[in-house]
Amino acid sequence: MSVKIRKSLVASALVGAFALASSNVMADPLKDVQNVGQQIQADAKKSQEKVDNLYGQSQELVAEYRATIDETELLKVYNDHVARLVADQNAGIESFDRQIAEVDKTKQNVVPLMYRMIDTLEQFIKADIPFDTDVRLGRVEKLRELMVNSKVTTSEKYRQVLEAYTIETSYGSAIAPSQGSLQIDGKNINVDFARLGRVAYVAQSFDLKHAWVWNNKTKTWDALSDEYLKPIKDMIRIARNQAAPDLVKLPVFGAE
Repeated sequence: MSVKIRKSLVASALVGAFALASSNVMADPLKDVQNVGQQIQADAKKSQEKVDNLYGQSQELVAEYRATIDETELLKVYNDHVARLVADQNAGIESFDRQIAEVDKTKQNVVPLMYRMIDTLEQFIKADIPFDTDVRLGRVEKLRELMVNSKVTTSEKYRQVLEAYTIETSYGSAIAPSQGSLQIDGKNINVDFARLGRVAYVAQSFDLKHAWVWNNKTKTWDALSDEYLKPIKDMIRIARNQAAPDLVKLPVFGAE
């Protein structure tokens, strides 16, 4: 009986050992599976993080690419604009070059013209009725001095010549008074002068008893009859702004 019990105990011990061994053998593969699963999840997480990083970088690259494209378009528009400006400037430079090349030629034509204009002006003054002759001829002399002044530009010389002509032109529409003296029959007579443009140039003695008119054909003062005394007196008063403008009877030489 004791032998059977011992065999049973031995058998039970063997069964228990086998069961324990079997449980250890089963536990190790499960643990490995769990470990592998965890490793897979960890690797998957890392892979996802890499994918997310790569996606973020790709989005940044796309944004940079689009910005570069936009900037390229803007630069192209600006470069086209600059190219048009440069072309316009080059055209302007070419025009300036042509003008500069013509400056000397223009001076060669203008300078002789100015000398002829000055000579003509002097001849005109000497042939005109004799009012302010010294002042007018003095203006001509100043123009001649100006022409040989190297410090004055050609354009300024031309401007002053034209200005002298403008002054002479203004005399043709002015009513101007002045005072002086006339040599009549060897006598020096103080007179009032009055000039109506270049139409009439008259004089009257201070005592209002005598009057004369300049005859530009004979270059002399012609005596006037008494019928002109009052009209000439009125004209002198109008020229001095002592009377309102009005119609007056004046001796006028017919044009030839």
